[in-house]
Amino acid sequence: MAVAKGASLNHVSRESSDVRRLANFYKEIFGFEEIESPNFGEFKVIWLNLPQAFSLHLIERSPTTKLPEGPYSAASPVLDPSHLPRGHHICFSVSNFDSFVQTLKDKGIETFQRSVPGRPIRQVFFFDPDGNGLEVASRDE
Repeated sequence: MAVAKGASLNHVSRESSDVRRLANFYKEIFGFEEIESPNFGEFKVIWLNLPQAFSLHLIERSPTTKLPEGPYSAASPVLDPSHLPRGHHICFSVSNFDSFVQTLKDKGIETFQRSVPGRPIRQVFFFDPDGNGLEVASRDE
C-alpha cells in the first residue's frame, strides 16, 4: 500500500453521515491511523492521523442538515473526477504513483489522470465515498 506523505496543513475536517465508512476508506487508501478522539456525547467523531503530515477529523453529520454530503457527492448530478474544480479537493503525494493508481483501479474507484505539460508531475483525481474530491500527485524527476 502506498502511503501519502507531506502536506502543508495541520488538519482537515469532513462531515459524514457514516464516519466509520469514511474512516475505513482513508485508512485503507492512504494509510491514515486512527487516533484517540474526544467524546462529544451528542455526535460521533473519528480522528485520523497521517504521520509526518496532518490529521483528518471526521464528524458525524447532523440529521437536520439539508445539504448534500460533499460538494460533489453521489447526490450531485455529476460525479466525474475529470470535472473536479480547483480549490475543492485535498492533494496528497505518494512515493509510488503507478502502484497507488493501480490500487485505486483494483478497488473499482473511478479516476481521472493527467500530466502537467512541460513538468514532471502526474496527477490522479477521484472521490471519497461521500463525494469529497481527492488528488494524488507524483513529481517524477
